[in-house]
Amino acid sequence: MRIAQIAPLFETVPPRRYGGTERVVHWLTEELVAMGHEVTLFAAGDSRTSARLVPAREKAARFVPNFEVNGAPYMRMLELVRREADQFDVLHFHIDFWPLPLFSRQATPFLTTLHGRMDQDWVRDIYGLFPGAHLVSISDAQRAPVPELGWLATVLHGMPRDLLRPVPSGPGYLAVLGRMSPEKGVADALDIARAAGMPIRIAAKIGEEDRAWYEAVVAPRLAEPGVEYVGEIEDGQKSAFLSGAAAVLLPIAWPEPFGLVMIEAMACGCPVVAYRRGSVPEVLAEGVTGCIVDNAAEAVAALPRALALDRAAIRAEFERSWTARRMAEEYLGLYRRLAG
Repeated sequence: MRIAQIAPLFETVPPRRYGGTERVVHWLTEELVAMGHEVTLFAAGDSRTSARLVPAREKAARFVPNFEVNGAPYMRMLELVRREADQFDVLHFHIDFWPLPLFSRQATPFLTTLHGRMDQDWVRDIYGLFPGAHLVSISDAQRAPVPELGWLATVLHGMPRDLLRPVPSGPGYLAVLGRMSPEKGVADALDIARAAGMPIRIAAKIGEEDRAWYEAVVAPRLAEPGVEYVGEIEDGQKSAFLSGAAAVLLPIAWPEPFGLVMIEAMACGCPVVAYRRGSVPEVLAEGVTGCIVDNAAEAVAALPRALALDRAAIRAEFERSWTARRMAEEYLGLYRRLAG
């Protein structure tokens, strides 16, 4: 098939370090190319891809608080896609509501995967204007606040089978991987580690929008015994970091749409202890790949069970259910439905 993938412009595809949506777009694009499809990627110009790249802006720009700076490249990208739209069998957008007004008025089939939370008050106002738009959720929990929208399917994320693998290591710490923010539950993770008497290592991006919270809440606790902030890490560092962890903590305080860290941990055979919010029950297999709990006290109590899980079985479950090939095949089924 001839497929266009349209990515966000704040990060490269794939991201150099932290970045969820752009990472998934990269994995999907590369898998589709490997399967023999003709793929064009509309993205930032410093992206790296096996597909044909159409740069919508010269370089990715992490969140710049200026609508004109942010908005103009998206308007440019939409026009670039429109000019080539009839050359594709399907257009696959990953940029929220941006394509809906223009592409609902043209003939090439398109779908939009929504990667963020859907429980905010503005969501229904904009997406409700386009009941015929084909929307894809990344978990059933993500779509729950607005079930009436034009949902085509849920496609859970997958990642390359061999990107991360277990490496020999002596698990000795609890781990946090991802973004330093209140919704990711970093403060609760520190409480859990302290109550369990275990060291904790935090590998997380600090965004400017979260810096004040970090300075007030987390930074003062870095001097506590056993606490280490290792900073933002790259994919090449994750196998060692996750293999060396006794468990990953995900005590989230928001309706997590997916949570890539869970399948990254599975790829390395590392169990996850996570709060029962958002997508968690759809991604973790209780007693197989991790433990699902409701609060910090339950997380502390669940740690012995989590640490006793078979790490080879966790990796096997990843290979069975969470690869990029499975994700790509599910999207291809949707593309073919839309293309008729």
